[in-house]
Amino acid sequence: MAVGALVRAIADALQARFNPVAVLGEISGFSRAASGHCYFSLKDEQGQLRCAMFRRAAQLSGEGLRDGMLVEVRGRLDVYGPRGDLQLIVESARAAGAGGLFERFMRLKAELEAAGYFDTARKRPLPVLPRRIGLVTSLGAAALRDVATALQRRVPHLPVVLFPAPVQGDAAPEALCAALDAAYRWTDPADPDHAGLDVLLLVRGGGSLEDLWAFNSPLLVKKLVEAPMPVVCGVGHETDFTLADFAADVRAATPTAAAELCAPARETQLQLLQRQQERLREATWRLLDERAQRLDRVAQRLGRPSERLTQDQRLLARLGQSLSHAAALKLEREEHRLSVLANALHPALRRTLQQRQQDVAQAGARLSLLDPALVLQRGYAWLADVHGRAVTQAAQVSPGQQLRATLVDGSLDVRVEQVSSGASGVAQSTQRS
Repeated sequence: MAVGALVRAIADALQARFNPVAVLGEISGFSRAASGHCYFSLKDEQGQLRCAMFRRAAQLSGEGLRDGMLVEVRGRLDVYGPRGDLQLIVESARAAGAGGLFERFMRLKAELEAAGYFDTARKRPLPVLPRRIGLVTSLGAAALRDVATALQRRVPHLPVVLFPAPVQGDAAPEALCAALDAAYRWTDPADPDHAGLDVLLLVRGGGSLEDLWAFNSPLLVKKLVEAPMPVVCGVGHETDFTLADFAADVRAATPTAAAELCAPARETQLQLLQRQQERLREATWRLLDERAQRLDRVAQRLGRPSERLTQDQRLLARLGQSLSHAAALKLEREEHRLSVLANALHPALRRTLQQRQQDVAQAGARLSLLDPALVLQRGYAWLADVHGRAVTQAAQVSPGQQLRATLVDGSLDVRVEQVSSGASGVAQSTQRS
């Protein structure tokens, strides 16, 4: 981190944590410059602190200040960047013992800060381009003219809604709270002219601590915390602080500064819009050029349709010729293979046929040897009962049983006369056919 950035960060931390502060001490090394600014140190037994009182504050409360004087001052801590010195920017000074109202201010500040009303985590950023601005101030206040002039100069097109209230006196806190309530309720979804406020200004001109006391009311601080929209507080001058400043989302040094914070200059916005328009136009032309180049490249690859068609036809013709040649070559190879197989098949078939014929002849010769007719030719007969069952043993028949004897040239019906065991048994025929 750069040295200047570190010094600025320390200054910001001091301002957020301690300001405003009240200090009691003895003046030492007092001097008044030609510009009207006063410089001195405050010291006591335990330390000392450099102080600077600018011309306006010196004109209001700097008269009579001198070395050795015991005073009570209030102001804000800061860091002088060029030297990195801690200093107190004195906004008012008075002889010791005359600060009762300021003590009350510091006590209220401590109580409300402890209750969380000044918590920076809840503070909201201001809208970049508000559509409608609310304003709470007195109708007779110079702050109203200052704010109106600034808004008319910067955002003459924006509507501004005024919620009047007294800004000084015992009744001012309650009146200011009522005006804030009216601003919070100022919304009607059915009415486009009352669709709500994007930001709210709470302003008044400068004055003494007593004059600004209405803006230190705890009632007003709590009401500001309830705001549904961001609130800019511009009360007094740059050196004036009120509790309303700490409760608001943003503190402005003056009423005019408050108006400028929430109303960006019309000329600045128009210039920004013009730059955005120029960038958009350039981006659009750049995109169109890129698309045109891409289209040209595609057209070059595509060529004329007739040329592409001729190329495709030539390609198809070449592919057809290649396919015909490949088919003819394959057919020729298949025919040759079949011829080779046929030539090899004929001798094998002839050999197989001759072998089968020899096998059949041998089987026929063996079968002829088993032909019953050959047996019958040698004088044998085949006997069977009336049911056609062969009779091969004497025990199968009984006397009187009809049998049929088959000879080589016919058959005989015979009847069993007698059954004898052994080879001497005789069967006589009673009928011949």
